Amino acid sequence: MNDKILSNATYDELTPGSLRDHFLIAMPGLNDSSFAHTVTYICEHSDKGAMGLVINTATPMQLREIFAQMELEDLADVGDQIVMAGGPVQTERGFVLHPGDSKWQSTLEVSPDISLTASRDIIVALAEGRGPREYLITLGYAGWGEGQLEAEIAANSWLTVPANRNIIFNTPFEQRWTAAAQALGIDVNLITSTAGHA
Repeated sequence: MNDKILSNATYDELTPGSLRDHFLIAMPGLNDSSFAHTVTYICEHSDKGAMGLVINTATPMQLREIFAQMELEDLADVGDQIVMAGGPVQTERGFVLHPGDSKWQSTLEVSPDISLTASRDIIVALAEGRGPREYLITLGYAGWGEGQLEAEIAANSWLTVPANRNIIFNTPFEQRWTAAAQALGIDVNLITSTAGHA
C-alpha cells in the first residue's frame, strides 16, 4: 500500500491517479450537507476527474430491502446489513466495495486489496451466501469534474490519507471519520473550522 500521505498536498503535487485508493476526510469547516463529517473512498482519479464512495453515512435502508426489490430470497441471512449513502450522484444505483480476491461481471480493481462492483451478480451471490465475506454496500456515489477535487483540497476542504481496508470493512460507520483522521495522527474533533492543513 502506498504510504505517501497527501494531507499537505499542494495542487501541483496531485497528479492524475495519485488519490486513487485514498480516503478523503472532510475538514470540520466543510458544511456541504452531502459531505459534512464524511470519509470518502476514492475509487477512480484521473485528469478527467474523480469518483468515490462515502463510507460513513448510513441510509435508513437495509440490504433486505434491496433483496426484496430484486426479488431475491435472503438465504444467507445478511438482510440486516446497513446500506450506506455513497454520494449524491445516481442515488438509485448500488455499489459494493469488497476485497480484491473475487471478480464479478462489473468489477473495477481499485487496489490489490479492494475492488468495486456495480453489477447484479454480486447482490445475488450475497443473498445466496456465495458473496465476499467482507463488503460495504452504497447507493449513489460522489463525483468531481476535471480539476474540481484538486481545487477543493487546495482550499482546505479535505484531508487525504492512504485508505485502510480495516476502516472500510471492520470499523463501525459512526467511527470512520475519526479513525481515518487518526491515521494521520489528527483528532478532527479538535480542529476548528478555520484551520488549514495539519
